[in-house]
Amino acid sequence: MKVTNAEIVISAVSSKQYPGDQLPEIALAGRSNVGKSSFINKMINRKNLARTSSKPGKTQTLNFYKINEAFYFVDVPGYGYAKVSKKEREAWGRMIEQYFTERSNLQVATLITDIRHEPTADDVRMYNFLKHYELPVIVIATKVDKISKNKRVNHLQRAIKKMDLEAEDLIIPFSSETGEGKDDAWKAIQGFISR
Repeated sequence: MKVTNAEIVISAVSSKQYPGDQLPEIALAGRSNVGKSSFINKMINRKNLARTSSKPGKTQTLNFYKINEAFYFVDVPGYGYAKVSKKEREAWGRMIEQYFTERSNLQVATLITDIRHEPTADDVRMYNFLKHYELPVIVIATKVDKISKNKRVNHLQRAIKKMDLEAEDLIIPFSSETGEGKDDAWKAIQGFISR
């Protein structure tokens, strides 16, 4: 897909603030430091529309990025490392749960993981949560450029097994550095936005 227009429309903390234009939405979930912002920037060929940070847990809102006036990437707060209070984490949890369970525009969830490491308990929990609510999932296994080609299949198989990935869900090796997997990711996503 050729992206000619991309902008952040709103950083929302409640459903009252969600965009009202009924465009399809692609949610991005993942650990706090897994590279969701880098994934967005690589997909839309922009260096820093989505702000990357060396401090995990920067995203504390649902960030709606409108792409080509046709659909949204919705970056949800990362889980895992964020050094925030328990109360704050619970508030994020409610905000995220409300979005995933009530948003009719949501077409697919992309779960961003790090291919170098076995999926964490949090990754597995997130995948199971999404499947519990019958959402289709695309797993984006980032940082594929950091492992040798002959180890990739093993790493992918390990992730599929650990998450108990359902047959209908895709796993796509991806690199924000080299762009590997970008075309495959767009192809998978377009299947959901052209419905």
